[in-house]
Amino acid sequence: MQWFGRRESDNVDDERGGGGGRLAIGGGVLGLIAAAIYFFTGVDPSAVLNQVATNQPARQEQTTNNGPEDAGKHFVRVVLADTEDIWTKLFNDMGRTYEKPRLSLFRDYVQSACGNASSASGPFYCPGNSKVYIDLSFYDELKNRFGAPGDFAQAYVIAHEVGHHVQNLLGISQKMDQARSRLSESAYNKLSVKLELQADFYAGVWAHYEQSMKKVLDKGDIEEALNAANAIGDDRLQKQAQGHVEPDSFTHGTSAQRMYWFKKGYETGDINQGDTFGNGDLD
Repeated sequence: MQWFGRRESDNVDDERGGGGGRLAIGGGVLGLIAAAIYFFTGVDPSAVLNQVATNQPARQEQTTNNGPEDAGKHFVRVVLADTEDIWTKLFNDMGRTYEKPRLSLFRDYVQSACGNASSASGPFYCPGNSKVYIDLSFYDELKNRFGAPGDFAQAYVIAHEVGHHVQNLLGISQKMDQARSRLSESAYNKLSVKLELQADFYAGVWAHYEQSMKKVLDKGDIEEALNAANAIGDDRLQKQAQGHVEPDSFTHGTSAQRMYWFKKGYETGDINQGDTFGNGDLD
């Protein structure tokens, strides 16, 4: 992805700090299971985030800040700027106004409007304050633990979370919240899968216009995003974490489903073709 020297969004808050006393979550099996369960949380994750943050022991750890001008921050700002440009256009085409989200960079632990979160919960979007949260160390996990390297794999992560913001603006997130109280856990999980797959579709739509409008994709970029989508499917993550698969507990979709919906968004560029719910589940 060609991102050096391009416009950067002003809607990024750097909350990484430089002192100690932050909550830190260990790696290994714990980190993998946490990522498997909570990866790419979409709607009202407060209960999940509070549980992950409060159930783990805090340890004093001296952290260092790479400074406000580090490359990771520049990259995130460029990607977010591109999402702003593209979704502003698409919302204008629908006769709507796109309200830009903010993005928070944090290290180890953060307090959000949806509750407390640790880096083990993975990147997430909080509809309570229309904000995306990401610990950049997650990109090391994406590359080294999940086998999904590349800058466009990283861009896909941001585009997916912004996809949840789009759902929030379109009223889909609110319908999900209403459905939560009337459905069993397994039934709600099935809706959650559809919500996540739609966010993957929206990430694909963004990638479509990233190429047609911005012309900044390099050869292999889409393969990087598809590899990332494959790497974080529920079936693959559960197999890695616990040795077996439990379809009724899926919340984000299989690897094949995630790749399919991202690819469909990329190939069509048509937001109207992303109805992953299909059968009036949220009516």
